[in-house]
Amino acid sequence: MKYRALWFGTLFLVLVAGALPAQAARQEIGKDLYKNLDLLSKALHYVREHYIEDPDDQKLLHGAIRGMLSTLDPHTVFMPPADYKELQLDTKGRFGGIGIEVTVRDDVLTVITPIEGTPASRAGIRAGDQILRIGAISTRGMLLGEAVKLMRGRQGSKVRLLIRRKKTGKNFTVSLRRDIIRILSVRGLEDLGEGLAYVRVSSFQQNTAKELDRSLRKLEGKNREQLRGLVIDLRNNPGGLLQEAIAMADQFLEKGVIVSTKGRNQPAHEQEARSEGTHPSFPMIILVNEGSASAAEIVAGALQDHGRAVILGMPTFGKGSVQTIFELGRGAALKLTVARYYTPSGRSIQAEGIQPDILIGSDPKEATVRRPGAIREKDLKRHLKSEGAESDSNEITIEFEGDPQKQAAVDYLRSWAIFGKRISL
Repeated sequence: MKYRALWFGTLFLVLVAGALPAQAARQEIGKDLYKNLDLLSKALHYVREHYIEDPDDQKLLHGAIRGMLSTLDPHTVFMPPADYKELQLDTKGRFGGIGIEVTVRDDVLTVITPIEGTPASRAGIRAGDQILRIGAISTRGMLLGEAVKLMRGRQGSKVRLLIRRKKTGKNFTVSLRRDIIRILSVRGLEDLGEGLAYVRVSSFQQNTAKELDRSLRKLEGKNREQLRGLVIDLRNNPGGLLQEAIAMADQFLEKGVIVSTKGRNQPAHEQEARSEGTHPSFPMIILVNEGSASAAEIVAGALQDHGRAVILGMPTFGKGSVQTIFELGRGAALKLTVARYYTPSGRSIQAEGIQPDILIGSDPKEATVRRPGAIREKDLKRHLKSEGAESDSNEITIEFEGDPQKQAAVDYLRSWAIFGKRISL
């Protein structure tokens, strides 16, 4: 009996230290931690020997790791093999599901944003909606990975969701037919005439920066002239691959820092722009809202700090932390928060977000610039605190028809081009 308990405790220690070299692990794990790990070993022993049913060792071990990580920030998570595989599919931009970005807020599964052109978007699901049930299963206390697994599935299969809309306090059910979700990260390129263009970037995945560059140069070739102004729409862009965000910002900056990162046990690291492949310095407007997070905030912050673009819309989500994936073996992985992002001027956007240069709400019927139910980083439990004062922006109302933010951006861009002509004369 004692031998079994010792073996299980030793296995846990090996997995915890497995991502580190043996020598580094011995240096990092102090005597006090070894003593405290004995508590875990004993608890596992008693569960395995005396629990009313024969427990699953793997579930116990995974649960122990999840419990340990639940004391840290909400972006640090354990990913069993199925979840890690889903993450890899996400970065490739193709999977079977309903098309929503979700998080767990106050122990309730909550929609961050629906993905354009997907079953969830067509059904009218909105940011801030709470998912109370998936099929017959309550989401109360459900792990995020488990919820994602339940909502994803074979193309053509159906799933029913019980939704609570916080704004109205009403519950309703939607039945969705799963589809192949293809996340086209660069979409909606519009030729606005007179050398002006609009493009939407919905996420940062493999080749996003190349796709954007290819789309813009294709438009230039079609019109046989260089761009004279551009609106990049980063609204509801949840982020993605850091290197793609850096590569995208680099296309519009000839020199200078794009983003810097600083962790507890690592020196500050700066990513700088290169002059090769930089587009001409035409006027730019970046559209953002509370669904713009992480990599999207890096692009907006870099172009704002360098005075390269005007940021228009609503304050962004405020996820200013860096996660690194550590493979643990047997298909499992650890997504661990290791550093903070800083904009070129040294601003940390953690729990604060990027504040637009021009504040304009997304709905002309709303009284404030922040939509009721909108979720930002500072609304999540255990979020890393801002290094400055967390504050809300001033609330304003501006009346526009249709998509007020996009219309305002295009109008500003056209005015910019007109004034530029007059100044050059």
